[in-house]
Amino acid sequence: MTADRKRRQRLLGALSGVVAAAAGLAVGDLAAAAVRPESSPVTAVGGALVDATPTAVREWAIRQFGTADKWVLTFGILLVLASLAVGAGLLALRRLPAGIAVAGGFGLLGAAAALGRPEAGWRDALPSVAAGLAAAGVLWLLVTAVRRPRPSDSPPGGAWAMDRRGFARLVAATLAASAGAALAGRRLGAYGSAGATASRARFRLPRPTVPAPPVPAGADLRVAGLSPFLTPNRVFYRVDTALVVPRVDADTWRLRIHGEGVARPLTLDLRELLARPLVEHDITLTCVSNEVGGPYAGNARWLGVRLADLLREAGVRPPSAGGPADQLVARSVDGMTIGTPVETVMDGREALLAVGMNGEPLPFAHGFPVRMVVPGLYGYVSACKWLRELRLTTFAAYDAYWVRRSWAARAPVKTQSRIDTPRSYAALAPGRVAVAGVAWAQHRGIERVEVRVDGGPWHEARLGDADGVDTWRQWVWPWEATAGSHTLEVRATDGTGAVQTGERVGTLPDGATGWHAVTVRVAPGP
Repeated sequence: MTADRKRRQRLLGALSGVVAAAAGLAVGDLAAAAVRPESSPVTAVGGALVDATPTAVREWAIRQFGTADKWVLTFGILLVLASLAVGAGLLALRRLPAGIAVAGGFGLLGAAAALGRPEAGWRDALPSVAAGLAAAGVLWLLVTAVRRPRPSDSPPGGAWAMDRRGFARLVAATLAASAGAALAGRRLGAYGSAGATASRARFRLPRPTVPAPPVPAGADLRVAGLSPFLTPNRVFYRVDTALVVPRVDADTWRLRIHGEGVARPLTLDLRELLARPLVEHDITLTCVSNEVGGPYAGNARWLGVRLADLLREAGVRPPSAGGPADQLVARSVDGMTIGTPVETVMDGREALLAVGMNGEPLPFAHGFPVRMVVPGLYGYVSACKWLRELRLTTFAAYDAYWVRRSWAARAPVKTQSRIDTPRSYAALAPGRVAVAGVAWAQHRGIERVEVRVDGGPWHEARLGDADGVDTWRQWVWPWEATAGSHTLEVRATDGTGAVQTGERVGTLPDGATGWHAVTVRVAPGP
């Protein structure tokens, strides 16, 4: 065989591996449509990687990629898979059984990852097994065609050999079949979630028994570049581990309440939950991964059932009243567990099982049909989405998902303030500049915000009207900007009189601290 033919053969072998991998993924997605979306090979492996990723690496990914971290992870998995597929194709040229075994082994790894996911059953392994078998079969078919000698090399009466056009047709047919399988999987997946989509479309929010008062007219300062007082649902931050957003059918949804100190266990469907009094309340949520000045905070008007009332209905007493459980473990439909202090959710604050967000049913990405919202706590210890179970236990007996990954078991929100405008490195004209932003200290409220320039004296900013103690407050300070480079810093004082610390601490284990600063450049005057 000539050197040129060897190079072409290696190229076709590598291509065979990639095409086989694509076929396997398409078959896996098709099979996952019949099981559940989370069992798709890429999703299962991605979920396992998320669980195994060190906390420091995950925080780095959130800082670098924001809410696109899941897309980056998926792309990375596909890139690694393509590289391994090239290797499997080249190996199959020399040792066909070994190459096929590698291709099938990918399916077994995916099956193991799927079985290791929370809430997994044996059926979750089937899509990855199907993907491995399909990839192995396609690799055998293509590599066998590549390895056949050309007609000019064939001995008399030898096997018929496929020419390049024939191989190209075989690859095209395989890719077309793969695309068809992928499309069918998507259609079946959409059909499988059609019930959830229809249930949300039919769902109408009941009128609140306890409506929230109107947002004060002066709460939104309406400064250009300043975050709106109420964050629209479409831009509300989302930080979670779900590579595929669960789509829960409201008609089949159930919530179970049980555990230590539960005298009367409850199992409720959505209609039964909504039969309880509904409360409307404005609450700012904050993610513990939010760095100083970060974007992972949002304010919304929530509608839901008071969690404390539901727990009392089940016979639960807080530890201060002699209850045996001090931790409420919420579990989502995808297996996420979040632990919340029982004392906190029963101390009189508006801790809700929310069904509405800014006047509409919860979006799927934010927990439809029911999620938890607890003012004053970071989301990882309070804001369970796609809720299906509440279990009473103790902090000594059980560590929830994030606690097992080095985060603190208890995490009240720390006082923070942020400069929204001007942005860092902005080029400004000299003269009056509106420096504005938001500050939050949920369940304590914000009493004062101050700004300083270049380490000078602090100047008190004007605050927007307060909408209770559970939301952020907007602020603005008029600055007479002069030519040169300047650094602006902000700090807040909460409702207890405590001043936000300037000590810079990272997000791990219980939230970042420090003053947000931006550096701007002011042009010389005329």
